[in-house]
Amino acid sequence: QVQLVESGGGLVQPGDSLTLSCQGSGGSSLDGYAVGWFRQAPGKGREGVSCLSSIDSVTYSANSVKGRFTMSRGSDKNTVYLRMNSLKPEDTAVYYCAASPSTPWRTYLPSLYRYWGQGTQVTVSS
Repeated sequence: QVQLVESGGGLVQPGDSLTLSCQGSGGSSLDGYAVGWFRQAPGKGREGVSCLSSIDSVTYSANSVKGRFTMSRGSDKNTVYLRMNSLKPEDTAVYYCAASPSTPWRTYLPSLYRYWGQGTQVTVSS
């Protein structure tokens, strides 16, 4: 089965940048999968951040991150990135990557993704 592992989180100052990575494993490349980044802030529900279709068209981008966050796939076809610029304290959350063998109808819904990583903590604080 596909396994996902996130990395790259940490403590940063407002205005800083971070790049999160999501590495796939389990014998199947993430190439051909729809992928998404989700986040969950303390005391809040899990929300969609950014999603890509199996052919890398942007299917969702949260209003709160538009113009600041960018998703991409690595050249090895088994890694997904989230480049985060101009980070704000309200971006503080556990960030999760997720994958689906097909592009969900409503790509921002966590329930439509089959595979999930364990999350990586991003803390933005002065």
